Amino acid sequence: MYAIVEIAGQQFKVEEGKKIFVHRLEGVVEQEVDFDKVLLIENDGKVIIGDPVIKDAFVEGKIISHERGDKVIVFKKKRKKGYRIKNGHRQNFTHVEIISIKEKGTRRPKKEVVPVAEKVSEEKPKSAVKKTATKKAAAPKAEAKAAPVKKSTAKKAETVKKPAAKKPAKDKK
Repeated sequence: MYAIVEIAGQQFKVEEGKKIFVHRLEGVVEQEVDFDKVLLIENDGKVIIGDPVIKDAFVEGKIISHERGDKVIVFKKKRKKGYRIKNGHRQNFTHVEIISIKEKGTRRPKKEVVPVAEKVSEEKPKSAVKKTATKKAAAPKAEAKAAPVKKSTAKKAETVKKPAAKKPAKDKK
């Protein structure tokens, strides 16, 4: 028995017990996930094709780990122009194990898995509460706005020549 399932925008051929790498999924390790976009199911020669998906069919899986793929080098070059750019990229993946493929049936109730960060006490101890500090009002800086003009710049301003006004052209006859 196998199925074609759409997971995170890509199609995968899955079988029970098979482990696959898919693009990063939300969830924590050991959490069970359901994929409900089942496009095709083959069971002992009997093929069911969806339009576009099979109603009431789903695939159960379990997140094994979150991993990163190998580094991919992206190199761009334009010849005779001196343009060369080299970048690297590592894609995030989730390792998923397929538990079962269900054609029709009821889904089991989802267990709420609490991430490790939220398991720590939600209440903060009283000693950790920060006190708000009052800000002092800043004195107005009126003197700083009217800065004195330096003598050297004042002399340069006086010696700058203004362009001469254009005279009307005389008619030549």
